[in-house]
Amino acid sequence: MNTSAIHAIYDDEEPLLAAAKDLQSKGIKILDIFSPFPIHGIDEIIGIPRTRLAITAFIYGAVGFCLSALMMWYMMIYNWPTDIGGKPSFAFYMNVPSFIPIIFESTVLCAAIGLVITFFIRCWLLPGAAPKNPDPRTTDDKFLMIIETNEENKNNIETLLIKGGAAEISFK
Repeated sequence: MNTSAIHAIYDDEEPLLAAAKDLQSKGIKILDIFSPFPIHGIDEIIGIPRTRLAITAFIYGAVGFCLSALMMWYMMIYNWPTDIGGKPSFAFYMNVPSFIPIIFESTVLCAAIGLVITFFIRCWLLPGAAPKNPDPRTTDDKFLMIIETNEENKNNIETLLIKGGAAEISFK
């Protein structure tokens, strides 16, 4: 079976959402939607699974927490214990209240840097990477829906898209 793609351009997100719901209810596969801004609820409509970036954020934060706690134990307790303001310098647990701001900031810093690097690698947004946007107008004011189709139902999908308010339809 020879499959191709239909590119449907919309001027507004409301007709796009309605058309996506209609196509999904009829069992037509939507490959992707390109939009100049995030559209709430579009992931559930076209069947994109939830991201796992929150799990990676937790892991990077836990690494930052552990590294900062280890660093402060080594510097302030083991290597160079110093009496600062009368605080005991012979046990880590006695100094935890004064270490909390540093631990928190290190946790946030490691999570943020790790997420940025993971996001760039996962989306392949590295220097020199070719752009993946099929229509540059979607970065300004247009919405693009890419639909997988075959020769048998191409006319049926085109009719549904015209009824759904598509401004332009092209076959790729």
